[in-house]
Amino acid sequence: MKRKNIRLLKEYLYRKSLEGKERLLYENKRKIREALQEGKPIPTELRNEEAELRREIDLEDENTAVPRTHIDDEYAKAAERDPKILITTSRNPSAPLVQFAKELKLVFPNAQQMNRGGQVISEIIETCRAHDFTDVVLVHENRGVPDGLFIIHLPFGPTAFFELRNVVTRHDIKDKKAMGTMPQVYPHVILDNFTTKLGERTANILKHLFPVPKPDTKRIITFANQSDYISFRHHTYGKHGGPKSIVLEEIGPRFEMRLFKIKLGTLDQTEAQDEWVFKPYMNTAKKQKFIGI
Repeated sequence: MKRKNIRLLKEYLYRKSLEGKERLLYENKRKIREALQEGKPIPTELRNEEAELRREIDLEDENTAVPRTHIDDEYAKAAERDPKILITTSRNPSAPLVQFAKELKLVFPNAQQMNRGGQVISEIIETCRAHDFTDVVLVHENRGVPDGLFIIHLPFGPTAFFELRNVVTRHDIKDKKAMGTMPQVYPHVILDNFTTKLGERTANILKHLFPVPKPDTKRIITFANQSDYISFRHHTYGKHGGPKSIVLEEIGPRFEMRLFKIKLGTLDQTEAQDEWVFKPYMNTAKKQKFIGI
């Protein structure tokens, strides 16, 4: 591992270790602030720290009032440059999986596809860190059918694992005769019904796979959540048949995603904690929605 990556990892782990202290400090300042606003006595356990806490409250602004977490650090520099994505597969991929990976390369701007060969995932991730990739997308299959998608954000996570269902590749769409070449312009991204805290987290992971588009682009990527199943659709639109006639054309691929796990780290970090995991007993909670209402 390069010295730069070692230093960055140490800084990341140090900031993460401070989160508990910062959260406790935030709660103590909140109690002081509420007591002053309501004219109540300062809590007994905070009276020895009252002067210092009030001094810190006076110095706060909107950027420092809420404690930062490792989640803030993960995408802190995302706006500084466009994402750079590596797409690869599980070992010994079938022809349908290779075709699906090729189509994903065209879906994500600035993406590169790599044949897995005999490389282990830790080597792939370390190589991507060294070459300033922002994400690794890893697709899995079961008997020739794509059934899993890992999104690994670099340099230190998070990693999201999605189950894939109903995968229809671009060349299997019935209306493929109407399709031209895959457009390479940066797309608009629509994220629908990601309303819970977990939904916002999931949407944050997905949206940072795409760069900021130009306002006049006619390419649209849609992630629409319904009952915790995320429908992926890829369209272009244009004026056909008249100046007031807008036609939406699907250019594929299409599939459904279901969030299975979010891990606070990269895929090769076996010691990394799980932020959220879908567990079997959750299937019995018919009315409970985890990503959106």
